[in-house]
Amino acid sequence: MSGSLLLTINLLAILSLGVIFNVAHSLRYDLQSGTSKCISEEIKSNAMSVGKYTVISPNEGFPLPDSHRVTVRVNSPHGNNYHFGDHVEAGNFAFTAAESGGYTACFWTPDHKVPVTVTIEFDWRTGVAAKDWSNVAKKGQVEFNDNFVSSHISWLKHSILFFSMEKILANKASAKFSIGCVDKLWLQ
Repeated sequence: MSGSLLLTINLLAILSLGVIFNVAHSLRYDLQSGTSKCISEEIKSNAMSVGKYTVISPNEGFPLPDSHRVTVRVNSPHGNNYHFGDHVEAGNFAFTAAESGGYTACFWTPDHKVPVTVTIEFDWRTGVAAKDWSNVAKKGQVEFNDNFVSSHISWLKHSILFFSMEKILANKASAKFSIGCVDKLWLQ
């Protein structure tokens, strides 16, 4: 294979993977007691999604006070529950999106007479950005979609075959043109 054909094939593979797999969000924010905060992410059907969250202790080196525990829920666009944690200090979730749309992760803190501020570190990844999903997902939590992957592999194989045939045809046409030019020079 020629260098330009390999470059074209590699470019196609990189572009197709870049379009298929894309998103990662990591943030840290404060939540006042008695309030909630929701984060929404547009996820395509059959995309892998993982997330982990931790409440940061206000006193480093000491256990997290009970007043700093949160309730967490992750829902699909149609209201299906993918994760629920009640009165937790940390957790994680992993799923393959069954439907396309805005998935929502909501965090709540109980109301306290003396208001407290809870700091939450939240990391949510989808697609190829979820490459460290094995640290979060357990066997059986995530379905692997063979059809999705095999259709993209098949598309790449067809693209490679197409560009290979194009290159062969271009080389044959170039060879015929060269032979024709030599014959004309010989006859002169």
